[in-house]
Amino acid sequence: SHAQLRAHLADFVSAYNFARRLKTLRGLTPYEAICRAWSAEPSRFTSNPLHQMPGPNI
Repeated sequence: SHAQLRAHLADFVSAYNFARRLKTLRGLTPYEAICRAWSAEPSRFTSNPLHQMPGPNI
């Protein structure tokens, strides 16, 4: 059916984009680039609890 085709195509495109190696990331996938940055500088990935709180515009 059309809905199944759309779901399959969306899954394919998201998997392709996840695994795609990008020139701007020196041939790494976005996931690999994030893992490499996290291992090099873990302090950049600490979460600030204030960013998790809802603000006045919820």
